[in-house]
Amino acid sequence: MHKVQGLKRFGVPLVCGSVLLALGHLATAAELGSINRPQLRVGPAQAQVTTPDIASGPQYGLFKCQVIGAGSAANCLDPYEMRRAYRTDTQIAAGYDGSGQTIVIVDAYDNPNLEAQIAHFNAYYGLPPTHLTRVAPDGLVPFDPTDPNMVGWAEEISLDVEWAHAIAPGANIVLVQARTPSDVDISSALKYAVDNRLGDVVSMSFGENESCIDPAQMAAYHQIFVNATKKNMTLVASSADQGAAQSSCDGTSWVKAVSSPAVDPLVTGVGGTELTVAKYCLPSLGCDPTQNPAAGTYQSETVWNEGLPYGDYGNLFGYGTLSGGGGYSVVYGEPPYQQGTIHGGKQRAVPDVSYSGAVEHGVLTYLDIPGVPAGFYLFGGTSAGAPQWAAIAAITNHKAGHALGFLNSALYKIGRTPVGGSGLHDITVGTNSSLQFDQYGNPVDIVGYGAGPGWDAASGIGTPIASSIVDLLIAQVAPGDAVAVINNTKATPVGKPAVTGRVKPH
Repeated sequence: MHKVQGLKRFGVPLVCGSVLLALGHLATAAELGSINRPQLRVGPAQAQVTTPDIASGPQYGLFKCQVIGAGSAANCLDPYEMRRAYRTDTQIAAGYDGSGQTIVIVDAYDNPNLEAQIAHFNAYYGLPPTHLTRVAPDGLVPFDPTDPNMVGWAEEISLDVEWAHAIAPGANIVLVQARTPSDVDISSALKYAVDNRLGDVVSMSFGENESCIDPAQMAAYHQIFVNATKKNMTLVASSADQGAAQSSCDGTSWVKAVSSPAVDPLVTGVGGTELTVAKYCLPSLGCDPTQNPAAGTYQSETVWNEGLPYGDYGNLFGYGTLSGGGGYSVVYGEPPYQQGTIHGGKQRAVPDVSYSGAVEHGVLTYLDIPGVPAGFYLFGGTSAGAPQWAAIAAITNHKAGHALGFLNSALYKIGRTPVGGSGLHDITVGTNSSLQFDQYGNPVDIVGYGAGPGWDAASGIGTPIASSIVDLLIAQVAPGDAVAVINNTKATPVGKPAVTGRVKPH
């Protein structure tokens, strides 16, 4: 998870960008293209809700990063643009919005104003209410707005809940809050969610270098995922945000590694891409809607990589690479579903799939957290993709009429067969090579992996085309898929780390 706001990034939060300076202009249906949504108002400063002019729904603003000719190189997305880009809009329009399904989101610490933030986000975008339940099985640590770690997790909670709901608005959401981000507390929260089968899909927007987990704890994590899979629960996790680099166990430098829990063979690991979509075309800014596609229309996609020397936006990200995590495990062998698919080894490889993750092409997320000025922020990271893939899984369950559970075998069948071309965008351009800096400011260059046809360690098998992959998954999931993986994979750590880690939001 990474956020950007105005001209200052990753420091003291400020409100994201500025809205389009055309106050009082009410966009017409022609200006909005064919997206089925309430009319919009280009809003006032800080994109606060304006007074409705029509009775059919709320009004909201457009940010410069959404509008052609507004002077922004960024390409941010609201819920309707994201739905159009990956075609979840077609499933929602057909009545499949995740109703009857429950998405479990596991995070650490607390978000004191979460319900108010969600209500604001939903009202702003005309979304239905979120059916949210919070569970803290081991209690909560009092929220400290001066602790950047707690604030970061609160932001992660807002991102996860708002965007899982944005993509699957009919699904229930259960937020399971671990007491701290330690492996012991995170695994306890996960175990509670699985033991009580709190939902059908579990989203995990966090992780750590797999080599920094105590072997006994790694085995405990895997057993929780085995139990979840046997209960027909789908597991989704983000693959990390520094490309092929992971923090060393002592936190002083960087090494080439992959992130757990995304690397567990029973989990669907989600990498990151830089998604470009068509922006809003407003005649008031001299744009001709007849010559431009509707806002949110998919245009192109590459591996997410921001920052020099490997990525774009180097003037904004000069402190280190931001890119989707990916590579080969040293803990898990190659699972059955990856045999004959992955390249370069006989180990479990990640990611399995990808999703939009670039910060400058990020998702608009509302925050109102103690210590953080209220407003909309632009978020990127693979932690934006995990809850949205979880939402697609919930939509798939809704359409199937039952929980499908383990998806990886079906995903790889789709990815390597000709019919899969209509279910996934195959990302063939880009790299997750990464330049980071150690505790002394010395550069650490981690040469990662390039994208190409089919599966690769930079983007997996690709990003979703929900108009077809939902039906393909329903057709391809087989009851024996999970059994084969459970029986043929286990964690074999190379040794106990001198310093064990703790998960962090991606």
